[in-house]
Amino acid sequence: MDKKVCTGSCQTSPVGHPDVLPHHRETKPYPLTVYFDGDCPICRREIDLMSIFNRKKHLEFIDFSASSYLPAEHGLSPCDLGKVIHARWADGTVITGVEVFREMWEAIGLRALARLARRPTINKLLVRAYDWFARNRLRLTGRA
Repeated sequence: MDKKVCTGSCQTSPVGHPDVLPHHRETKPYPLTVYFDGDCPICRREIDLMSIFNRKKHLEFIDFSASSYLPAEHGLSPCDLGKVIHARWADGTVITGVEVFREMWEAIGLRALARLARRPTINKLLVRAYDWFARNRLRLTGRA
């Protein structure tokens, strides 16, 4: 199952797939807005951890499960966001899945971890593990 990157005009290309790695950009269009499910305890813990290390404020976090979340304002439905993690660059590019984690790691200064995660073998394992988690997270957190 391929993850897609949306360029804002619904033109997509596969990213996060074990065989397709995005081109690493030297200049990132920060901030990176990360959409997360605040009702998911595992997701919440990950975002809380990222927030601690977000000293340069390259990351912004939006809880799409909050009553204040307005899908029309963001162009992303809670239903779609609940299937797989999404993030949006300041230039409007949307990324999903494992690529979101790699970009978060880079943003908080864990560049070596992000580079390691881009290696084809590691990427393939991460994609499989995350895809399994994404499919099962509601059950794993007692919400299914």
